[in-house]
Amino acid sequence: MYAPMKNLTRLHNQLTQARAASERVFELLATKNSVPEPAQPKMLHADKADIVIENLDFNYGEKPVLRNINLTVKAGQLIALVGASGSGKTTLANLLLRFYDPVRGAIRIGGVDLREVSTRDLRNQIAVVAQENILFNDTIRRNIELGRLGATNDEIVAAANFAKATEFISQKPQGFDTVIGEKGASLSGGQRQRIAIARAVLKNAPILILDEATSALDTEIERQVQTELDALMKGRTSFCIAHRLSTVLHADLIVVLDQGQIVEQGRHAELVQRGGVYQKLYELQFKSKS
Repeated sequence: MYAPMKNLTRLHNQLTQARAASERVFELLATKNSVPEPAQPKMLHADKADIVIENLDFNYGEKPVLRNINLTVKAGQLIALVGASGSGKTTLANLLLRFYDPVRGAIRIGGVDLREVSTRDLRNQIAVVAQENILFNDTIRRNIELGRLGATNDEIVAAANFAKATEFISQKPQGFDTVIGEKGASLSGGQRQRIAIARAVLKNAPILILDEATSALDTEIERQVQTELDALMKGRTSFCIAHRLSTVLHADLIVVLDQGQIVEQGRHAELVQRGGVYQKLYELQFKSKS
C-alpha cells in the first residue's frame, strides 16, 4: 500500500500547485486591455513615413510624466533620447508602441493617429531591442522566430548571421535546436542581446526602438553589439534610449528630456557648444571615464 499512497499524495500536491498557478493565469487572461481598439481601424504604412508628436501630455495616475512634447522625426532618421533617470525616455517609447494613450495630444505616423490603428498592425511595424529582452525556455530557433512567426529556416539562419550569433550557436550541443532555459539562463548577456538583435532583423520592421540595449554589457561586448545595432538601424527610423552618450554621438537628432519635458534638441556638436543640460551630461560621463 505504501507506493500507491505515496503516488496519490504526490498527485494531490501537483494538482494543488496546478490549481494555484492556473488561477493566476486565468486572472491574467481575463484582464481587459486598457487601450481601446478602434471600431474601424485604419491601415498603417510606417515604411518611409514621418513620425509627428504633437502637444503630448501623459500621466501615470495623478503623477505627470510627460508635458508638452512636440517632435518631428523624418523617415530613416536616428533619434537619441537622453536624460536623467525618470525624465520620461522609456515612457515616450511606450507611447509609440501604444502601451498607453496620451492624456492630451497625439502621435501620428504617416499622418495617421495611433489611436486609429489596431495595436497588432502598429506593433507589427516596430521592432524592439531592450536592456532586458524576453527569452523563453525554448530553442534558439524558436526564440529568433518570434520576430516573425512562420519564417523559414534559411531566414532564421540569415538573421543570426547578421547578428553575429551563428558562431556561438554552432558551439552549442544542438546548435539552433539548443534549449536556452528560462530567460535565456544558459546564455551570456552578449549572447542574449544577439538573439534579440537576430529577432529584430527577422522582423524587418521599418521602425526600431533600442531601449538601453547595451547598458548591461561590459565594454568589449558592448562594442561588438553596438556595431551590429548600427548595421540594423540603417534604412530604419530608429529611437535609441541611452545613458551612455558614446553610443548616440552620431545620431541625426539628440532629444534631451528633463522632468518630462524636451529641454534641448540638436546634433551632438551643437548641443555641447550650447552649454545646457546635454553638455553637463556629456562632461559628467567624460570626466568619470578619464
